[in-house]
Amino acid sequence: QVQLVESGGGLVQAGGSLRLSCAASGRTSSRYAMGWFRQAPGKEREFVAAASWNDGSTYYTNSVKGRFTISRAYAKNTVYLQMNSLKPEDAAVYYCAAGTGPNVRDVVTTVRVAYWGQGTQVTVSS
Repeated sequence: QVQLVESGGGLVQAGGSLRLSCAASGRTSSRYAMGWFRQAPGKEREFVAAASWNDGSTYYTNSVKGRFTISRAYAKNTVYLQMNSLKPEDAAVYYCAAGTGPNVRDVVTTVRVAYWGQGTQVTVSS
């Protein structure tokens, strides 16, 4: 079992930045790809970014490429999402996810997610 706890959400003006953190505990010796998803009101949960376990691979949805960066701090069992140039359409609840395996493809769809965090709200004012 893995527990994921997100932090770092909040209110920011359009064009601003936020950094989300996700701390993993429990069975952290297992090799999981990690990712971020988001869900806006009335919409389905959508994939945002993923990072592999061991080869440094990352993958992003098109709408955030060049603005968001996912990274991992293995010693801290933590994954980050640096969000720059935020837009009102980025507003959502952001969820941390651990995939079913070590590769980015193991965490790019909701059905491949093994563990979810509780979510953190990101609000972007225009």
